[in-house]
Order: sequence, then C-alpha cells, then structure tokens
Amino acid sequence: MRQILLSSSLGLIFALFGTPLAIRVLIRRGFGQLIRDDGPTSHHTKRGTPTMGGAVLIIGTLLGYFGAHLVNWRPVTVSGLLVLFLMTGLGLVGFVDDYIKVAKQRSLGLRASAKVIGQLVAAVTFAILALHFPDGGGYTPASTDISFIRDTSLALGAVLFVVWAFVMIAGTSNGVNLTDGLDGLATGTSVMVFGSYVLIGIWQFGENCARSDAPPNCYEVRDPLDLAVVAAAIMGACFGFLWWNASPAKIFMGDTGSLALGGALAGLAILSRTELLLVLIGGLFVLIALSVIVQVGFFKLTRKRVFRMAPLQHHFELAGWGEVTIVIRFWIIAGLLVALGLGVFYAEWVAKAGS
Repeated sequence: MRQILLSSSLGLIFALFGTPLAIRVLIRRGFGQLIRDDGPTSHHTKRGTPTMGGAVLIIGTLLGYFGAHLVNWRPVTVSGLLVLFLMTGLGLVGFVDDYIKVAKQRSLGLRASAKVIGQLVAAVTFAILALHFPDGGGYTPASTDISFIRDTSLALGAVLFVVWAFVMIAGTSNGVNLTDGLDGLATGTSVMVFGSYVLIGIWQFGENCARSDAPPNCYEVRDPLDLAVVAAAIMGACFGFLWWNASPAKIFMGDTGSLALGGALAGLAILSRTELLLVLIGGLFVLIALSVIVQVGFFKLTRKRVFRMAPLQHHFELAGWGEVTIVIRFWIIAGLLVALGLGVFYAEWVAKAGS
C-alpha cells in the first residue's frame, strides 16, 4: 500500500509543478494548438494554447512508478513494464502527430495510415511479449482467453489474441483521443478510470491465486499489485495535470497524452483480465467513440446527421451548453459508469464466494 501511495504522490507532484515549466518551454518554442475551422466557434479563443502536454503525464508516470520502486527497494515486474512500454510507445506516436501539426501549422498531423501503423507496432509488440515471461506459478502477464472479470472459456489462440489486443488498444486510445476535446474532460475522466484500476489491482492482490491461503474464487493475474502501482502513478499524474488543464486550460495534453492514456488503460485491462469490463469502467470513452461511429455511418447511408457535430461533447456545445457544464456533467456520467463497473466486479466475486 505504501508503494501505491508513493507512486501516486510522485506522479502528482511532478505533474503539478512540472507542467508550468512545460508551458513556458512550449510557448517559447511556439508549440501552440491549432483549431479546426469547422468546429465550435468558441474554440477559436484557444488557438495558440500550448499542446503536447501529454509528455508531462508520461514522464510523471515513469517517475512515480520507478521512484516508488526505488524508495521501497522492490524489483519491477514484467507486467508493470509492459503497460509502461505501451503507454510510452503510443505516446511517441502521438508526439509525432502533435509535432507535425505545430511544425507544419495544420490541424491534421500524421496521416491515418501512419498513425495506425504506429499503433500496430506498439500493440503487437506488447501483445507478443505479454504471452511470455511466466512466473513461478506458470502465469504469464496476458492470457489468450477473452476476459470479462476473469478469463472466460472463449480461447482465441496466440494469433487471434494479438489481433484482439490491437483492436482493444487502438479502440481505447482513439476513444480517449476523441474525448480530449474540452478542457479537462479526458484528464478528469482518466483520474476516475485509473483510480478504479488501483482498487481492482489491490483487490486482486489480496485474493490472488499465488497466495498460499488463496480462496477458490481467486484471481489468476500475474502481478496485480504492480499493476495497481502503475495505475496509481498515472492517476496521480492526471490529478496534477488537471490543475492546469481545467477550464480555462493553460495547456492541452494533445495526442501525446490521449494516445498514451488510452494505451495504458487497454494494457491494464488486458493484464488484469478485465478486458470486457473496460466497456463499463471506461464507458464515457466508449460512448463518445460510438457517437463518431454512428455519425459517420448514418451520414454515409442517408447523407443526414444524427448529431449536430461529433464527437458527442461538441453536439451539446452547438446546442448551447456551456463548456464547463458539459465537462462536469460528463464527469458525472463517467463516475457513475466507473462505479457501475466496480460494482459488477465486486458482485461477481461475492457471487462466486457464495456458490
């Protein structure tokens, strides 16, 4: 528990005090956000706000995780390193995307195909490595079975698992990316979502099958406590960053941060065997991504729009809602979905304990 508290504290402190330095550096270099002309007109006032702040989130997470291990003198785990690798790899893809936007002064950065290739390389590498490195009990970081709250009987095999992992990672990272459209929306939601994975990791550690007194309904997760340490570092970094990212934002995370956070979230879900539960815990990201899919699909079929604009938060902006009102109400929805996901997680354990 001390390691989790230290990890989140270090991430928080670095992001809280390191973000102002990043703001000054980015302003000095002219790395300001470009605004699409077809978006809400209220966003034009944000033109020039420093972007690429996601680098602070990544560095804060790494410092929180490795600092906690160093202070407590405990070895890192393969599971923790894999999630950090995925987070950093996708963050690098986002960084290149952001850099092209500011360097070439255009609102679109990497071409879609290039971005997908970058996500593919990071996701496939993660998935292949996650099926190796068994511990003393024979558990590898990931399983080839599709999981809900624990592994199901639906086995994919190694090849299909890699495909499944890529779909999950690409979908989650793009979902967070689409959510990052209003000041503090994606950051505040991420605090709640990663906080839930701190609780899940702690619970799985206490009821883990590796323990000598493990109950019959134990969890077959390789490194649950270290996954909680990773989630705590990300949560702390998001808390610190939110201080500066809340409306009116002094800095944006950019694709650097949104792709990194989405990748880390998918990695935690895969390695904690809660892949399908992520649909509930990260429900706001799912809803916003679905709004884009529905908008695009319906327009191609009928040449009409379901929403005034997608992603969903911009629909409410054009309907006259204030930005802060939208963010707070979406945070409430995100919190309710996180609570529902945790409730389902705990209810499953109680049901198995009573059977």
